[in-house]
Amino acid sequence: MLEQQKYEFLRSELKKTRLAGKLLQQDLAEKLKKPQSFVSKVESGERTLDVLEFLSYCKALGVEPIKWLKKFTDKAQ
Repeated sequence: MLEQQKYEFLRSELKKTRLAGKLLQQDLAEKLKKPQSFVSKVESGERTLDVLEFLSYCKALGVEPIKWLKKFTDKAQ
């Protein structure tokens, strides 16, 4: 899988996780203490997450980063 495809997969999985948790972008943004546009830009690929932001994102979504990354790396290889 190419790097761009990995980012697309990551964004897609983050959005699926948000939707599965019945969270609107605004809900997630409030948990992150960020504007709604932050979540929108992450999901659209206009913005990437650094490691610390990813950890905060996982916490706000209620998922364990290690387990989530394992699932992601297994799929993205």
